[in-house]
Amino acid sequence: MMLSRNMLVQVLWAYLLCGWTFGSELTFELPDNAKQCFYEDITIGTKCTLEFQVVTGGHYDVDCRLEDADGTVLYKEMKKQYDSFTFTAAKNGTYKFCFSNEFSTFTHKTVYFDFQVGEDPPLFPNENRVTALTQMESACVSIHEALKSVIDYQTHFRLREAQGRSRAEDLNTRVAFWSIGEALILLVVSISQVVLLRSFFSDRKTTTTRVGS
Repeated sequence: MMLSRNMLVQVLWAYLLCGWTFGSELTFELPDNAKQCFYEDITIGTKCTLEFQVVTGGHYDVDCRLEDADGTVLYKEMKKQYDSFTFTAAKNGTYKFCFSNEFSTFTHKTVYFDFQVGEDPPLFPNENRVTALTQMESACVSIHEALKSVIDYQTHFRLREAQGRSRAEDLNTRVAFWSIGEALILLVVSISQVVLLRSFFSDRKTTTTRVGS
């Protein structure tokens, strides 16, 4: 029983380390008329995946561009709300991916991206062996995959919640301004009607002109 607990703790710890080592995940503010670039050192033959989504701001779109170590464009999209791109590095070097909001003049954006480099190493050194895994090893692998799915679902739900909250706050602001505008219009119309009605019932002074003989 103690051995099983120790193995489970080792699996969880290894999973956390893998999450820190083999992925870059970030949510950042992208001001209007601005461009933000990120860099990653990648070795040849490594499989990578870039996934991004605009959480808040404007029409929820940005420009995205990915270049290899020689400056060759591997991926380029304009005004995308979200997307995912997978590639295999053809050469060693520093790869660059940029997010641009230069087409927006007054709206800043909040952008989330997840850049996965390589694949997770096996939980056990002999996981790829010919013989079958033990029951405990199979359970650990299943827990590992389930935890990965849970983290992915949590990330997407947090992004949806943040995007929905941003839209709700924007709608609430618009409704508030519309209500204030309607109140001002009603006030102006009411005052105008009162002034107009008073002008109908007010006494008019008459002037008498005498014509001398």
